[in-house]
Amino acid sequence: MFESGPFVAEHVSDTDDDQIQPNGVDLTLEAVYEQREPGRIGREDKEIGERRELETEQVADDAPETYYLTAGGYVVQYAETVRIPENHVGYIYPRSSLLRNSCMLNTAVWDAGYEGKGEGLLEVHHDIEIETGARIAQLVLAEADHDGTYAGSYQGENVALDEF
Repeated sequence: MFESGPFVAEHVSDTDDDQIQPNGVDLTLEAVYEQREPGRIGREDKEIGERRELETEQVADDAPETYYLTAGGYVVQYAETVRIPENHVGYIYPRSSLLRNSCMLNTAVWDAGYEGKGEGLLEVHHDIEIETGARIAQLVLAEADHDGTYAGSYQGENVALDEF
């Protein structure tokens, strides 16, 4: 069974009331990266290819910083720190406004015990402007049995040690 938005919000830091939805919490854009070098996924190890953070533009004096993205694939980092509670699994879905603008957000399962500022793969099929802080994804939590909790190499990703 999926949990309510207010329950999910208890496990996401730095949210405001507008981000809490009936069945989840909206995650916002913190940064966009372009992969520059190949990565590697082996049987026993992995290596993330070198990335470059893209620069934002200031489209108006009072407007937030904005990314102008052309067609292609980008790694997006969410601004919020997520903590997946015991007996749950997290799923990230794209906001429908991305889909309506010819963009797709690909994500993975977030296991019980994961803590960090996660990332997703944004596929842009037609040029788009996205402001920093824009809501791009929704986290939902479902009850789940599990054997142990997440202790992989992405634990604490994109979070300063004093935040974790």
